[in-house]
Amino acid sequence: QVQLRESGGGSVQAGGSLRLSCVLSGYEHLSYCVGWFRQAPGAEREGVALLDSDGSTTYADSVKGRFTISKDNAKNTLYLQMNSLKPEDTAMYYCAASNAGGYCYSKYPKMDEVGYWGQGSQVTVSS
Repeated sequence: QVQLRESGGGSVQAGGSLRLSCVLSGYEHLSYCVGWFRQAPGAEREGVALLDSDGSTTYADSVKGRFTISKDNAKNTLYLQMNSLKPEDTAMYYCAASNAGGYCYSKYPKMDEVGYWGQGSQVTVSS
């Protein structure tokens, strides 16, 4: 059974940093897309950063140069390092993983189909 368990959200002042973690329990696919989405109040959920099993990454334009996605395969854990945070980064952040054989789009942070979601972690950035 696949479960995505997130941790690491919180409150920070603008310019600060946070790191989100997501343990991909039971997720053993060889070909996949994993990543992070976020949803602010009143807004649609949007892709933030995705990582394909081939090592390629895709970021939303709004976070390029500030956020970094990575995965520790030994721990089967996905990370999102968020630096230079802005108030507009305030949102609920969700870890997501594709079904087996899934793929990330190359030009924008979207996957063919999200198979699994984490429970969400709140990130609040104050000015």
